[in-house]
Amino acid sequence: MSKPAKSQWDFGELFPAEQTRKVLSVSELTAQVKRLLEKQVGLVWVTGEVTNLRAQSSGHMYFTLKDAAAQLSCVLFRGEAVACRELLQDGQKVLLQGDVTVYEARGQYQLIVRAVELQGVGALQIAFEKLKQKLAAEGLFAPERKRSLPKYPQRIGLVTSPTGAAIRDVLHVVQRRNPGLEIILAPCRVQGEGAAEEIAAAIKLLNEFSEGGAPRRPDLETQKELGSRGARPSERLDLILVTRGGGSLEDLWAFNEEVVARAIFESAIPVVSAVGHEIDFTIGDFVADVRAATPSAAAEIITEGVFASRQLVVDLTQRMVRAHPRRRMNELLQRLDDLQAGLLRCTRQGTKERQVAWQNLAERLLRVRPAQLLRQRRESLVVSRRRLHELTQVHLRNWKNRFGATESRLRLLGPEQVLSRGYSITMDAATGKVLRAAKDVKVGQHLKTRLKAGEVLSKVDKR
Repeated sequence: MSKPAKSQWDFGELFPAEQTRKVLSVSELTAQVKRLLEKQVGLVWVTGEVTNLRAQSSGHMYFTLKDAAAQLSCVLFRGEAVACRELLQDGQKVLLQGDVTVYEARGQYQLIVRAVELQGVGALQIAFEKLKQKLAAEGLFAPERKRSLPKYPQRIGLVTSPTGAAIRDVLHVVQRRNPGLEIILAPCRVQGEGAAEEIAAAIKLLNEFSEGGAPRRPDLETQKELGSRGARPSERLDLILVTRGGGSLEDLWAFNEEVVARAIFESAIPVVSAVGHEIDFTIGDFVADVRAATPSAAAEIITEGVFASRQLVVDLTQRMVRAHPRRRMNELLQRLDDLQAGLLRCTRQGTKERQVAWQNLAERLLRVRPAQLLRQRRESLVVSRRRLHELTQVHLRNWKNRFGATESRLRLLGPEQVLSRGYSITMDAATGKVLRAAKDVKVGQHLKTRLKAGEVLSKVDKR
């Protein structure tokens, strides 16, 4: 018998009976996740960049550790004995040790920090500063303990790798500037684990050789360079050069180890340190008697005295050649020839100038002969006299014309012309003042009237 078809409204399978399900509360689920994380993950080391750092008044520190793909909430409690808390700064890349757990109130997993370290180069830099402060406090960097280098070293010890670029640079400069300088090589590793101990041992080995003792490290290649016997007094080393080429902070770290610093400090022979490039500084540089920016610069410093002396000898030789009596005599003879040639040149030039001057004077004399000059002046006088007469006649005619015109204008404007037309002029007989209005006349006043022909005297009877 076939089973009946299920109804589309049958939800039994979607919602099973209540007794078959285990329902957890949020708190229970969070607690289970917390137990699983603490059990399965527990204490871990994790690296990343610090961000969103918050220091609460309670002393607890909250921040986020992130990388390019994810982030993790972290907390450092006040009571946790963690060194280097100051390393926790926004943007700082750090290495943290802590317990992974869940903060149940927010259902958020987080890291409870137990230890803080600076990641990578930063950690090395901190170690560098700590050792630098320690050794400086002990006086290893004190300027007063540093020794001056010998001006003319004859034999030096070289601590470096026999296969590196530094030894080639040093030998190249020495060969060019002081090929007679003897170099005793104490080869060693300059990078990697154990390099610091080898560098320190090489420094001590060179000191023992210089003091005349037998080398204590027959396993080193220096046995071949130093020889199987101790050094005689004439074979003592004048200085030791500790060097290597450039590299990262990790590559140069062997020269930042305390064992190297103390080996340099305890060396009875002055030490020159030339590690890396100009911008690189190591602990060994601070302890050494002289620090050079590069291996080549160190070689130049070491050979400067001899190189300068050689140059001085060359300069003195050239000066002696220049100061030889024969050279001086030749110079004086050449000077005499120059003076003779100059004197002859001046004589010829002076003679030529005098000839030109004489010719100029002769020509000037010809141009200013008295008879010719007198004739020219007479001709000029005749011309001037004629022009003067002509000008005088012209001026006289002009003045006559102007005088006639003025006379005609005066005659036209004169009173005779007015009187001739039938007019008369009445004046005060006493003063001669011309009367122009009847009001100016007084009774009894004597008047004089001028006519074209003659004058008439009258007296005013009334107005």
